[in-house]
Amino acid sequence: MIPRYPSVAAEVTKLFAERGAAMVEVPVLQPADPFLDIAGEDLRRRIFLTESETGASLCLRPEFTIPVCLDHIAAQAGTPRRYAYLGEVFRQRREGGNEFFQAGIEDLGDPQTAAADARSVADAHELLCRALPGRALAVTLGDQSVFEAVLAALGLPRGWRMRLARAFGSHQMLEAALADLADPPRNGGLPAEVAALAADADMEGLSAHIAGGMEEAGLPASAGRTPADIARRLIEKAQLRSVRLSEEAFSALKAFLAIEAPLSDATAALADFAAGAGLSLGPALEIFAARAAAIAEHGRAGEAISYDAAFGRPLDYYTGLVFEIAARDGGGSPEPAHERPLAGGGRYDRLLTLLGAKAPIPGVGFSVWLDRVEALREDAR
Repeated sequence: MIPRYPSVAAEVTKLFAERGAAMVEVPVLQPADPFLDIAGEDLRRRIFLTESETGASLCLRPEFTIPVCLDHIAAQAGTPRRYAYLGEVFRQRREGGNEFFQAGIEDLGDPQTAAADARSVADAHELLCRALPGRALAVTLGDQSVFEAVLAALGLPRGWRMRLARAFGSHQMLEAALADLADPPRNGGLPAEVAALAADADMEGLSAHIAGGMEEAGLPASAGRTPADIARRLIEKAQLRSVRLSEEAFSALKAFLAIEAPLSDATAALADFAAGAGLSLGPALEIFAARAAAIAEHGRAGEAISYDAAFGRPLDYYTGLVFEIAARDGGGSPEPAHERPLAGGGRYDRLLTLLGAKAPIPGVGFSVWLDRVEALREDAR
């Protein structure tokens, strides 16, 4: 049975036209590797996988950002360019159906980072205001680049910076990483041969050992991470176990992650933190301040927009701004804030290069979960 087309579709497409975003369609069947390699663990485990007659790994479209970017690269289209979409995505979910509608805008190639970020937040907010008139909304912002600037300023080794950056967006993963940073675990859980190869940083030998084990178990490399990916992570973990952060640096990191403030106060809060910890956040703080000012110019700088230093989104391709928008209940608090957002998005300046673009193309975008919007519209009737 084909799901009912969202009742809000006409309002959505009208907004897209007003914003100068061209409607595009991308195939439902997509190459799986970009999602498996780039999107992150949270999306990877929800994908519906299949194979072509030639053995190529395929999947049902789990989101639109990567397919839109792939089509942009294939078309060799010029930039800046804004793409809009409204269609079905397919994911395994704990709640709701596995086939549902999303709508959004992908903004590619605009060099004005702060202005493009602010426009993305404003467009997502406006779409929800039109779809849910009179409904109070709460916007939560985070910033991957500010988080990474703090890690670099604290002098963390590259391996730890990479692990913590990957964990950003998952409270559980971040807490586990911080616990390991405070008290590095031993390597007792690995077989002796694997542990020895990892300790020696023998990438070639460890990859071959893992590949042999996967082949013996009948696991194809396309089922998830490649043997090289697994080997790289094991070697990285072995190296991380030799690092212990000083109490002063660890306290500074925890203090940063505890920062929560209305967006209007967030730039000052970050500057105060950096000054108190003796850290320089450089361009990341400058871009944050410019973005906050640009969002204020859209008339959206009030108490309904908050900055949470520990807030991220569970997609590995984000590089800067991340945000989600949730509905508020009658008491003024968000309805299960990061569990059931109505919209989410962020900046992904490295994604198009990873997907094969010959030159870097900056990007920012958002998606709206139309099934959740429809449920709230039904409740309001």
